[in-house]
Amino acid sequence: MPDVNVCGLVCPEPVLLVKRAIDAREKGTVTVLGDSEAARENIKRLATGKGWSVQIEAQGEQWLLTLTK
Repeated sequence: MPDVNVCGLVCPEPVLLVKRAIDAREKGTVTVLGDSEAARENIKRLATGKGWSVQIEAQGEQWLLTLTK
């Protein structure tokens, strides 16, 4: 089960939810499930800008981002 599920949400909501999740942790792992290419790229940009590494795994028409710091 992902830490943050942004399926069906439109920007900027996915980015804001992920920002809240990563700001709450100094380090560790945050998983994000989504279905929008734009949200995936915006979340990736946010996470890398804050020093988190990003792994992307396709899951059918959805994707799972694993953010690690």
